[in-house]
Amino acid sequence: MAAAKEGREISPRILVFSTNNISDPGIDLAGSSHMHYPSTVVVITMPCSSGVKPEWILYAVEKGFDGIFLATDGEECSYLPDCAERTAHIAQEAKDLLIKNGYEPRRVRMSGICSVCAEPFTNHMKEFSEVLRKLGPAGKG
Repeated sequence: MAAAKEGREISPRILVFSTNNISDPGIDLAGSSHMHYPSTVVVITMPCSSGVKPEWILYAVEKGFDGIFLATDGEECSYLPDCAERTAHIAQEAKDLLIKNGYEPRRVRMSGICSVCAEPFTNHMKEFSEVLRKLGPAGKG
């Protein structure tokens, strides 16, 4: 918060768990289309969003990420028909884990991002970044 008080704009670091078959092409499309979203967004690609472990989310926050975004495949997942439900359960477990460890649960978000969802992805990143900016750095308390 000191940086904000000094008039400097903080830029929250966001870790995105993306899926290689569905959400990753949409995120790539955002980049290749020169759509703008915060440069502090880091994307990790996985086969399926339901493979994310809640402990990974806690670890990312402890290591300095201000927010975690789960870009799910929704009904298009080629691995599991209930991928979105499983991922929602993981997101809730992660929020509970963050609370237990003294972090704000609003640091975790999830949304279905399809292979052509470049604009929705950039909108999510801009809006999430603004929420995280208002929350301040992910320090405990």
